[in-house]
Amino acid sequence: MEPDLFTAASEDRQEKDPAASPLAVRMRPRTLDEVVGQQHLLKPGSPLRRLVGEGAGGPAGPSSVILWGPPGTGKTTLAYVVSKATNKRFVELSAITAGVKEVRAVIDGARRASGGYGKETVLFLDEIHRFSKAQQDSLLPAVENRWVTLIAATTENPYFSVISPLLSRSLLLTLEPLTDDDVRGLLRRALTDERGLRSAVGLPEDTESHLLRIAGGDARRALTALEAAAGAALDKGESEIGLTTLEETVDRAAVKYDRDGDQHYDVASALIKSIRGSDVDAALHYLARMIEAGEDPRFIARRLMISASEDIGLADPNALPIAVAAAQAVAMIGFPEAALTLSHATIALALAPKSNAATTAIGAALDDVRKGLAGPVPPHLRDGHYKGAARLGHAQGYVYPHDLPEGIAAQQYAPDALKDREYYSPGRHGAEARYADAVEWTRKHLGRKRS
Repeated sequence: MEPDLFTAASEDRQEKDPAASPLAVRMRPRTLDEVVGQQHLLKPGSPLRRLVGEGAGGPAGPSSVILWGPPGTGKTTLAYVVSKATNKRFVELSAITAGVKEVRAVIDGARRASGGYGKETVLFLDEIHRFSKAQQDSLLPAVENRWVTLIAATTENPYFSVISPLLSRSLLLTLEPLTDDDVRGLLRRALTDERGLRSAVGLPEDTESHLLRIAGGDARRALTALEAAAGAALDKGESEIGLTTLEETVDRAAVKYDRDGDQHYDVASALIKSIRGSDVDAALHYLARMIEAGEDPRFIARRLMISASEDIGLADPNALPIAVAAAQAVAMIGFPEAALTLSHATIALALAPKSNAATTAIGAALDDVRKGLAGPVPPHLRDGHYKGAARLGHAQGYVYPHDLPEGIAAQQYAPDALKDREYYSPGRHGAEARYADAVEWTRKHLGRKRS
């Protein structure tokens, strides 16, 4: 038997003894219409719809696709649906165990099936990022000549892990993390479905909420935890899966944290104040609480970026780039790996020298503007590029700083009402000490009177 994703023997066993297969396997959708989430990939005429034979067909055949997304978002599920719905020959390989020899065997079989029986082959290749360049190269002739239609799955960024020639011959489909509502619907279906738990146990709201936190948008993780907790509840003779039973089963305590309530803001506030206070251990504690409660990693990253400017500023000019880099990384990788990046940034910010001078500077400047302290821009600073500007006196008498030996021109820059105003008061912590020296020197050379 060729390496098929789901064999007939396995399906017969599942029908006779549902518990023989994991709940996550039993609850896999049988059609694209049963797929949870990813609706942006399932519209009429989409590549996946065409792969299962939906559409007009004609001279344009279905395209090879690369499915990219976090674990548990449905990559294998979509391949399974294609295998069930298509009338094509379906073959599965895993890049973990297969090599060039296995790839060539599938391609040879596909060419024989096409030439001898007119049967098209769909090849599902899981974990394609684990294939070396040479192994990926072996797929190119088959994909280019459409001896096989490739469905490749990866959790890694394909632009870094898949060779360019293969990318150019395939459509890249990005799977989005499942929402809590997506996973909630799947859990409730699994509780009642004949393929699932058949209403053997109930799932109270608090237990369901904790399951959603545990899942973190991963459908497989949610169903695995549900099955384990349901088994424990039934062994105890319980009609519902209690929160304590779930905690005991998954060895993960329910964190008292409401992402839409006070706890959300209280813990976030405590994280930032711990960073401001340079208590790295407390900061890591609050970060861990937010991660464990299923907080959106992008929200945490945004708070860190704000902290880098609000509480550190120029005392450590690297703080903001570190926070921004963390936010970019988090957006690309998601949990669980994003926890490492958030820890990296939190530690760096907590241990950085602190200054709120940038915060107080813009606050004072905004306060003056809101009080009406503005006034016209000095004539020599106004735009002088348009016709008639000189006649109005615009840009006349402006001194170009780069023409001077010290690179600074002693001329008025602020409006008259604010010409002696000083907003930035740098401290002497960390790297901001050199900015304190610089601002003192520049104000002196500008001829600024002390306010």
